Amino acid sequence: MIHFITRLMYTVHRVLGTLLCVLFLMWFLSGFVMMYHRFPRVSVKEKLQRQEVLAASGDSLPDMAEVMARLPKGLKVKNLSLNRNLGKTFFLVNTGKRAFRFDSSTLDSLSFADSKSLSRIAAQWCSAPVNRIDTLHAIDQWIPYSELQRSMPVYKIFFADSEKSQLYLSAQDGEVLQFSTGSERFWAWMGAIPHWVYFTVLRQDTDLWSKFVICLSALGCLMVIAGFWVTIDVWQRTRRRRFRRFSPYRKRWFHWHYVSGIFFGLFVLTFTFSGMMSVADVPEWIHKPALKTNPVRTLRAHAPRPEQYALDYRRVIEAYPQALQIEWSNFREHPYYTVQDGKREYYIDAADTLLRPLNLSGEEIRTGVESIYAGDSTYTTKGVSVEASQISRFETYYRDMSSMYRGRPQLPVWKVTVNDADRSVYYIQPETGVIRYVNTSSRFKYWSYTALHRMRLPGLNSNATLRKLVLWVLLLGGTAVSLTGIVLGINYIRRKIHPGQ
Repeated sequence: MIHFITRLMYTVHRVLGTLLCVLFLMWFLSGFVMMYHRFPRVSVKEKLQRQEVLAASGDSLPDMAEVMARLPKGLKVKNLSLNRNLGKTFFLVNTGKRAFRFDSSTLDSLSFADSKSLSRIAAQWCSAPVNRIDTLHAIDQWIPYSELQRSMPVYKIFFADSEKSQLYLSAQDGEVLQFSTGSERFWAWMGAIPHWVYFTVLRQDTDLWSKFVICLSALGCLMVIAGFWVTIDVWQRTRRRRFRRFSPYRKRWFHWHYVSGIFFGLFVLTFTFSGMMSVADVPEWIHKPALKTNPVRTLRAHAPRPEQYALDYRRVIEAYPQALQIEWSNFREHPYYTVQDGKREYYIDAADTLLRPLNLSGEEIRTGVESIYAGDSTYTTKGVSVEASQISRFETYYRDMSSMYRGRPQLPVWKVTVNDADRSVYYIQPETGVIRYVNTSSRFKYWSYTALHRMRLPGLNSNATLRKLVLWVLLLGGTAVSLTGIVLGINYIRRKIHPGQ
């Protein structure tokens, strides 16, 4: 039986290796690029920096009750912000079903879909002349996400500049969907597109794309596991024959594939498995969340209506004359404003008329977390204990995210531990209201993807140089395994085609 399994493993490793070795080489080489270049994407910060200062209008702003009266009855506000662009100050209201723009002067609906507005928006992103404009009715390589179908038609604007800039604008509302330069697109083809298998024909169907990536990765894992079996078998036979050399192979490509596989095979397996877990859901047999509701969403629920904020938003604009955006935010019933000036974010308590920075109390945070379980029938009969403490250092599941949260304080943070079935832990920053929720699923996801694939390991998180050095060594090892595998695969095909040679 063991002999049969061994022969099967040799066949599986040889066949799958021949079929997948080019794919693996592509993954490892693109991994080098991914450390320095990502898929081009328009960030919220980039959009914000092209807006105008709110205080620049000098117009009198309306009372919030007047703004809310313009919404159709029965619609609940999910997001609300005040912005200024193209000389117009406007409220952007998102109800989940629809988005509304209300001109602050007239409270009439505002649209940036006319040709003059679209031209001015395009000029904000690139000052070069427009070379040509294509009208898209389907997504393409640089906007490959199926949810953008509702933004169609989209204007794809080609600029006549040295950087070969391209801009995607929704013809419906003037929303900027994508902006990229020729250099960014080149590096995307070298990195993100092959690494994520981001080809339009696949990526436009999210389910098909994720299943395809999972299938490829699963076959890759099987190939590597078969390789382990083969390596162990070769190692045992070598030792029984008392062969003095480390590798029994005299042919150099077999020798280097064997040696690189011994040293880097485990990394190739974890790299492949973690890549699969980047798109796969955590299986329910590992963890099925006991909470019926999203806890973070629950902590954002029960928000006061915007017109009920005790601190008038107009006072905030006066206090922050360089503000580009004001957003209505909340932690449970506690309201606050998030103010953006393009460089920093400010969090202003709106619970009373006194203008002051937000600082949630420990008791308020603890009570907020307890309310999640008070409203869930699963726990009302059992009862759960909640422990809250303030910590001043990063932990495995609450790490330094300064690159993502520039301008935001991250420490100290309140850590709230709950003895529920999900082993829930909440990290809540009192000066920003930012919430990080951790349960069994997210822990599994961290170790199966983030830690193994991106090397976000304790000890490496705080040292970017060391982390990149480790990635370079491992990716070079994976490249060596794949490259030698390609040569062996080509030789295997040649022997099959010309058996006598």
